[in-house]
Amino acid sequence: MSPAERAPRPAGVLAPVLTPFGADLAPDAGRLLRHCRWLLAQGCAGLAVFGTTSEANSLSVEEKEALLDALVEGGIDPSRLLPGTGACALTDAVRLTRRAVQRGCAGVLMLPPFYYKAVSEDGLFRSFAEVIERVGDDRLRVYLYHIPPVAQVPIGPGLIERLLRAYPKAVAGIKDSSGDWNNTRMLLDGFAARGFDVFAGSERFLLDNLRGGGAGCITATANVNPGAIARLAREWRGPEADAQQAGLNAVRGAVEKVPVIAGLKEIVAHHAADPAWRTVRPPLSGLAPAQAEGLLSSLAALGFSMPGLR
Repeated sequence: MSPAERAPRPAGVLAPVLTPFGADLAPDAGRLLRHCRWLLAQGCAGLAVFGTTSEANSLSVEEKEALLDALVEGGIDPSRLLPGTGACALTDAVRLTRRAVQRGCAGVLMLPPFYYKAVSEDGLFRSFAEVIERVGDDRLRVYLYHIPPVAQVPIGPGLIERLLRAYPKAVAGIKDSSGDWNNTRMLLDGFAARGFDVFAGSERFLLDNLRGGGAGCITATANVNPGAIARLAREWRGPEADAQQAGLNAVRGAVEKVPVIAGLKEIVAHHAADPAWRTVRPPLSGLAPAQAEGLLSSLAALGFSMPGLR
């Protein structure tokens, strides 16, 4: 793909990739690259690096730029990357977004500025608009990131409508991590037919989202269960789809019994036989031994495995 071309639109299952850290809490680009390669080999359509599950807001702008460069230079096709570039500081968001576009990424996943709460729709519109206009590149494709349980700054339909009217070529879709299927359905009903891609924020909603015209899911659990989730994304019209969805829900339910990021890292560490994967950056903490044992036992009872990880 030449620098002037626009990457294909992502669809299917994307993983918000875990960020491995060394003993000194510095990001480990080598482990990240190996995990990204495994995720793609297992069927992930793309990699949403620097998402919530990536501990992205515990990473500096410089660390994110260095990791993005390491992935592309390590052979990851940038058209498979959807990095998170939202930030509280406008200039940080612009810098990261510009870097992603220059690298040829499929798009960017953009949080609203999330420190100030109860801000106006006008303020949020201006924030996204400033990033789009300052980057000023026709290749830019923005996927809004709606995660009110964490950010506490929602992205509502009125804001989406305004952004689509103002920037129809740049604003491409949304990741809905509200955890509320009614909200996802509202987005599908209101915007999907207009070419606005709706990704569910959990594989629990993958089948319903695809049946409703959605683009797929961007889900934390894809870090450990990518093959099964990707299979449903491929076979969702088939006779086994509901049974496949139930299986995904069972794995998700086991993971959700513990703090999810630490739990996912525990699973990777166990199945890769690589204890370094357990490291999280403060303020997060790893699982207690009893939590880890319970999680791994629950997954083993479901016949869970991570083929090809070692």
